[in-house]
Amino acid sequence: MMDGHINWTALSVFIFFFALVTVMGFLASRWQSGKANKGAHLDEWGLGGRNFGTWITWFLVGGDFYTAYTVIAVPALVYAVGAYGFFALPYTILVYPIVFLVMPKLWHAAQKAGHVTAADVVYGRYSSRPLEFAIAITGVVATMPYIALQLVGMEVVIKALGLTGELPLAAAFVILALYTYSAGLRAPALIAFVKDLMIYIVVIVAVVLVPMKLGGYGVVFAKAGEAFAAKGGNTGLTLKDAQILPFATLALGSAMAAFMYPHTLTGIFAARSADTIRKNAVFLPAYTILLGLIALLGFMAYAANLTVKNNNDVVPALFNALFPSWFSGFAFAAIAIGALVPAAVMSIGAANLFTRNFWKPYVNPAVTPAGEAKVAKLVSLVVKIGALVFILFLPTKFALDLQLLGGVWILQTFPSVVFGLFFGWFGARALLSGWAVGIVAGSWLAFSDGIKPIHTLVIGGDSYTAYTGLLALLLNIAVAVLVQLVAAGPVPVRRKPA
Repeated sequence: MMDGHINWTALSVFIFFFALVTVMGFLASRWQSGKANKGAHLDEWGLGGRNFGTWITWFLVGGDFYTAYTVIAVPALVYAVGAYGFFALPYTILVYPIVFLVMPKLWHAAQKAGHVTAADVVYGRYSSRPLEFAIAITGVVATMPYIALQLVGMEVVIKALGLTGELPLAAAFVILALYTYSAGLRAPALIAFVKDLMIYIVVIVAVVLVPMKLGGYGVVFAKAGEAFAAKGGNTGLTLKDAQILPFATLALGSAMAAFMYPHTLTGIFAARSADTIRKNAVFLPAYTILLGLIALLGFMAYAANLTVKNNNDVVPALFNALFPSWFSGFAFAAIAIGALVPAAVMSIGAANLFTRNFWKPYVNPAVTPAGEAKVAKLVSLVVKIGALVFILFLPTKFALDLQLLGGVWILQTFPSVVFGLFFGWFGARALLSGWAVGIVAGSWLAFSDGIKPIHTLVIGGDSYTAYTGLLALLLNIAVAVLVQLVAAGPVPVRRKPA
């Protein structure tokens, strides 16, 4: 398990904060409890009693949207390709107008009928079990590799502490599984307070002190520019002309997909009111500022003359190189805790989908609310174990590839989840047809491009490169419109009386 180069000071700080959030996770079942039978109803376990106010929702949604893998992957992408890696910034700006306009309506639909998942809302609107099943299975499948990637983020910092082997990672996830089973959504909601505070401290210290140690931001950008010039290709401090369209479509498509995931919708459904969601759409862009600062760490690695075998090691290597051991331990604990919060919410979201949209309609239609909660708890354990097996026995690249596909897939649920909130023209058959074509076309394009998120179209001799998920969504909507027009039949011609 250990390679003989353990940073004991950093490891001690790491263990202290990890133990702190573990205790908080187990105590969370008594926090913000809305009913006497706290764990005996799926609303209580899976949605925290639908009682989270503005600040709790802000920390929870921010905690499961800005994940540990984000803290690791965004600087890694910036380190690898430069400006193109900053697509995450416009993406996390565009997403909040969508949240402001769409999510309060979705919350109202869920609150009014007692829905727990997006698939519940879809069934309530269209009364179609096949469409409900399609939305639910897409959510579960898209979530699994996302949970696995939280493990990747945790694995990176565990390795940076000097620990090797699977036991530390497995132990961390066993602890996560136990307190999530016990406290449900309250556990990640409470831990999110600590996680976000720690991340803010780490990033603010890093963006102030690292440039000071390296000679200032002028040196940072100059060194990064020299490195990208040496690399050539599509790397650089600014976008190449050919990157502008894929950059823009990737940002837009990702923004549309972000709140279709079960874990982000779980945070929305747990809110106390629609006004809480609107306030969060206003306040959550503060995380975008944080994300922009985190991305700059990719440039700082060049000024620090770091060389890494894996781009994901850039952030831990930067902290190990420039900060005392105790602060590195604090930073690694923040990143690891940043994996626990979204992983917990993701497993709860997947468990809610399985319970409400598979178990209840197809296995036990007469299941009680207490029975639903029990099934969801057990499924949340299975989901975490599945993600752990996924990352331990399959290559990391495979998890990343599937997560990219997951983004393409989850985006195809957008018409079914959103359109019915604003107009009632589409029927279930049209939306299901569009979903099926979007899933197949998006998967085929992604696989034909080697599981890359963008695809190049040649139209009239000109090439256009755009986000695969958005291309599939346009096809999805076009098919849904066509099927609905056919189903509606010809419009009768009104004749003037003779």
